[in-house]
Formats: sequence, C-alpha cells, structure tokens
Amino acid sequence: MNRFGRTGVARGRPGRGGRAAVTAMVAVAALLLSACGAGGRPSGGEGGAQPGITPQSIKVGAHFPLTGVASPGYSEIPTGTKAYFDYVNANGGVNGRQIEYVFRDDAYNPTQTSQVVNELVLQDQVFAMLGGLGTPTHSAVLDYLNSEGVPDLFVSSGSLLWNQPDKYRQTFGWQPDYEVEAKILSQYIAQKFPQAKVGLFLQDDDLGRDAEIGARRYLGRQIVSAQRYTPGNTDVAPQIAALQAAGADLVIGFNVPSYTALSQLQSLRLNYKPQWAYSNIGSDPALVGSLLSRFSEGTVTDAGLLDGVITTEYLPSVDTTDNPWTQLFSKVWQQHGDGAELTNFRIYGMSEAYAFVQALQAAGPQPTREGLVSAVERVGTQLEGPWLAPYRYSAQSHAGISGVKVSRIAGAGTQDLTPVQVTDNGDAPITPYPGPANTPPPNGIPVPPAG
Repeated sequence: MNRFGRTGVARGRPGRGGRAAVTAMVAVAALLLSACGAGGRPSGGEGGAQPGITPQSIKVGAHFPLTGVASPGYSEIPTGTKAYFDYVNANGGVNGRQIEYVFRDDAYNPTQTSQVVNELVLQDQVFAMLGGLGTPTHSAVLDYLNSEGVPDLFVSSGSLLWNQPDKYRQTFGWQPDYEVEAKILSQYIAQKFPQAKVGLFLQDDDLGRDAEIGARRYLGRQIVSAQRYTPGNTDVAPQIAALQAAGADLVIGFNVPSYTALSQLQSLRLNYKPQWAYSNIGSDPALVGSLLSRFSEGTVTDAGLLDGVITTEYLPSVDTTDNPWTQLFSKVWQQHGDGAELTNFRIYGMSEAYAFVQALQAAGPQPTREGLVSAVERVGTQLEGPWLAPYRYSAQSHAGISGVKVSRIAGAGTQDLTPVQVTDNGDAPITPYPGPANTPPPNGIPVPPAG
C-alpha cells in the first residue's frame, strides 16, 4: 500500500464457502483491478504566463489509485516516479528547476479522477500531467486536459485512445499499446504452437478489444473460443469452463493481475491445464502470488503456478540485477525510496520519470506547455532509456513504445524466448529491433536529446 494515503506530494530538494467464502469474495471484490476521465479556462499559451513554472521549480501532476480496487501494485508506480524526480532534484534539477511532483488518489473511480484532475489543474496549477493511470479513469479527463491545453504525457495504459493527435494533441501514450503487444505475442504462438487450439480470456473493455484485434491477425484460424469477463464480477467459472469445453489447450489472457489469479484458481478447481500466456500487465509474479494467497484465503500461496507462462516485456525487471538500468534504479530507490522494496511497478514509474526529464530538457530552458508537446513530437523517437524499443512519437503519432520481447516466467524471473521485436498498428509487419540496448549515463541523468 502506498504510504501517502490520499494525496502524495514530492517537493524538490536542493542541489521517486459459508462465512469464509463470503469474506473471501468481499476481499476479491475489493482488490479487483480494471485494465489499464473537469471546468476552468485555458491558460499558459505560447509566450504567456505558464502555470506551474517558476525560476526555481516546475510542478507536475498525476492521478493514481492509492486506495481502493486497483491499489495493489499500481499504487507503487508514483512512488518510483517520485524517487527518480528526487534523485534528479538532488543533482541540480532540470535547467536549474526542481521538479515538484503532486499525485492524488482517484481510487480508480472515473468520477473521482475528474475531481482530482480539476484540483491539480485549477488549484495546484500543474504545468503538465504525467502517467495518469487507467483507461476508464483517464479517458474521463481526456477532453478536459486537452481543452485546457495541459500537456498530458505518457498515460499509464496501453489503450489506443491516447494516439489521436488530430483530436487530442496534448495526450501521448507511453507503454506498448495492447494491439502491438498482442500482435507480437500471437505471432510467436502461431509459429511455435501451430497446432494449438487457442482460447482468449479477455477483459470486456478497450484492453480486451484492442488485444483481440492484434491476436486475430495471427491466430484467427486457431482460435476456438473467446471468453470475456466484466471487471468487478469475481466469478470467472463460466469463462474458464467454456474455454475447457471448447478444447482450448493454449489460453492467452489479456487481463489485469487480479484476473490472472482468478483464472488460475478456477483452472485448478476444474483440473484444467492449458499452456497459459498473459499480457505484460497481468503477469507480475510477485503481485499475482499475493493475490492468489488472498483470493484463496491462504490455501494457494505459491506464485509458482505461473512457472512456464508465456508473457512479454518492454522494460528491465527487478530480478535482472546485472542490468545497468536495474542497477541505476536500485541505487535511486535506496537513496530516495520510501523504505519498501523495489518492484517492477516502481521501475515502471522511474522509467516514465526518466522519459519526462528528457522531454523537459528538449523543451528548453524556458519551457512552455506548447513547447513541451512540440518537443515530444520533434525528438520522441530519439529518446533513450530503459525501454527495449523506441517510441513512435511524431506530429502524426502519439503512440508509445513500439515493441516487446516474448519471454517465459521461471520462478521470480523470466527467460527470453525472442529478441525485441517492433511493429505498429494495423497490418504493419513485425520485425526484429536491430538497435543496441541503451545504457544509463554515468550520473543517471538523461543526456538532452538532439533536435
């Protein structure tokens, strides 16, 4: 759980069955994660006074589920972002300005997201938004942030909604979108399991719909059943039973972590043992292991259920202790973390912060909101950091990371099954990414991008 409660503020530093069954179901409902939504007048145009900017500081805002249904795991992301910003501030900030990071709790409720984003824009006067989490939540503030001219960078969701530069110029995606991820994962499965009868376990919203588009490009003839669950409904027995009845011997889950745990528990009850594959957002072993224990009331405590599961990766993970980015983020967390352990969610937050620092550098010593958006469009494909594939940013595209690698879960870590591969939406081909792995600068602060 996040230690900040409802509101977290990181200020710049000088120089990141019966009663038991009922109880269990209540606990499940309280932990369900959905896939990953205001008034006022525009201000801070080009050349005008810029909200959230002083000669000494720049204020950045975010909304996250620090409490409520989606807080497990996701509440850790802004603590990673805060730690990296504190690290940058301790090393002089960006162009002499300290980053003040204000993140508020929306409890993964779109109505509350609208409320807290109003507060961030009108009361806190943030210069930009960074990494607002969730498709249903962030879509509730999409129109508002764009009408107010607030840069809306690096949304923490793989929805295709964030890549609409003609309609929403302020908004940029960040992680690989669900269609791109599904294309690469499904091509691998089609090549390595050509005789498999494939089932799809889908969240019934943009996550499942976008992913299904990508999956059917390569697995259309092999798919024997596509089952959808409604977020908030804890009973996935009908979906898992339908996949089993259809003879699916390989099931791909495009779902969030709680439904990975629920699908695994229900499969145990049915003695159903397909080869499983899960999207990146649903396959964190530590979080899924914790959810398995809670949902089963302690009868299943081993995340080893995920051993052998196929998934994807686009950032270094906490278990890759020899990776220079993991080593950097471990150092940052030791110096500026909140005392909890480093997790993949915190690495995600640090990675977003690293990208934002580069964008801010590219906006120049006197940044404006318009200048920040233009900078991301201009230099976005040149941004270098821990991500395994380049971004797709331009004036015509606000899509995030362009690819993933396919891997297999093995204990607390993973084993690579493919090199990093990149693609785009639609019928764009999938190709290996030839670029070398980036390494962090010696001081851990981004080098300003050219352009």
